[in-house]
Amino acid sequence: MKAFSIYCIDKPGSAEPRNAHKLAHLAHVEANIDRYLVAGPMKDADGNVTGSLIIVKADNEADARAFFEQDPYFVADFWESISILQYMGVAGDWVGGKTW
Repeated sequence: MKAFSIYCIDKPGSAEPRNAHKLAHLAHVEANIDRYLVAGPMKDADGNVTGSLIIVKADNEADARAFFEQDPYFVADFWESISILQYMGVAGDWVGGKTW
């Protein structure tokens, strides 16, 4: 399996739908925790949630997208933009230093 980053920017006024679907989203994450490498909200300097960054395990981009589209947050349609790209962690604490 490969890693895919899913970078999402919220639409203006998305706080209410985000909160309304939070418990279902968290249940989805917990039920599929083995597919996630890391996931969480992104916040601005004032602490307001502005989007999400998710890194999942998938066979290919289509698999990552199909998995992501099952998330209640995706179904709620409050993201303005979504970008899915293959991700390769090659340096840093999370990969044990450097991989080259």
